[in-house]
Amino acid sequence: MKQSTDNELEVLIDRAVAGDKSSLETLLLGVQDLVFNLSLRMLGTFADAEDASQDILLKVMTHLSSFKKESAFSTWVFAIAANHLKNYKKHMFAGHPLSFDNYRDDILHAKLEEVPDLTQNVETAVLAEELKRSCTNVMLQCLDAESRCIFILGTMFQVDSRIAGEILGITPEAYRQRLSRVRRKMADFLKEYCGEYGKGTCHCEKRVNYAIKNHRIHPLGLDFYNAVPKQVMLDVTAAMEEIDDISQEFSFCRTYESPKRLKRFIEDFLNGAPFSVVENG
Repeated sequence: MKQSTDNELEVLIDRAVAGDKSSLETLLLGVQDLVFNLSLRMLGTFADAEDASQDILLKVMTHLSSFKKESAFSTWVFAIAANHLKNYKKHMFAGHPLSFDNYRDDILHAKLEEVPDLTQNVETAVLAEELKRSCTNVMLQCLDAESRCIFILGTMFQVDSRIAGEILGITPEAYRQRLSRVRRKMADFLKEYCGEYGKGTCHCEKRVNYAIKNHRIHPLGLDFYNAVPKQVMLDVTAAMEEIDDISQEFSFCRTYESPKRLKRFIEDFLNGAPFSVVENG
């Protein structure tokens, strides 16, 4: 595990804690993509991810003086974010939890032929891509919050089990075992039912209108399709160890740049916030 941050980061943290607005802004902008992508996968939608990201970044700011530099700064931020998101109750699926049984029944019994054309002149291929990215993201809601977080840590961010265990408060061995189980569960479902990532009968292009009808995608609001891809990794010193042999099953686990609105939120907040907020949080 990384025991100290580099000199530049340490200086930024010290200056931010002392009340330097520019240093604090640099720190927050540096972790906003990490926070947003974890939030997006944990909560399922862009709108909920943006709201939760704002909450998390405020927590990072107000607790910054408690960072002891005993691990990487990004690891500390991830721990704050993970703890916040596992207990987050304001998102779309909080009151209506999903399950793999729900997903399976919808795939097997949806009456696609009864739905009219709802594409509003948007290309079907574009809408199908939006559905594919959205569907795999929402599918994570079939996992309980802890398992979802474990899957995201290990599959998207490829975090070493020692660091993941620290973030989640479990042993590295327990993390590896749970990650292997949850990855197998996801892979088995995709292989059986998904025609995009497995051998199933479900194909996004055939389900576009059905998805629009059920408010799963919106022709004039293509959040996933329009999002800018970006590689977002934790600052770790060791590569992710081989947990299982199914790493190639999850090519959908891409990351994105956080929305410009999140950057504006940080800038607007800091422009109106007292410097003492870091010390008094």
